[in-house]
Amino acid sequence: MESTGDSAAAAKVGELVAKRASEKGVSDVVFDRGGYLYHGRVKALADAAREAGLKF
Repeated sequence: MESTGDSAAAAKVGELVAKRASEKGVSDVVFDRGGYLYHGRVKALADAAREAGLKF
C-alpha cells in the first residue's frame, strides 16, 4: 500500500476490520461516521466492510 490516506487504503482497512470481526464472531455492527460525510474514504471503508460480510 503506497498511501494510507486514500480510498483504496480505506477499503483495505474495511476488509481487515470485517475479517477480524468475523474471527471474533461479530457479524452485526453499528457504523458511526462521527460527523464525516458519507463519501470518499468513509464510503470506501463502509462498502468494503459490507462486501466482506459485516452487516450494519
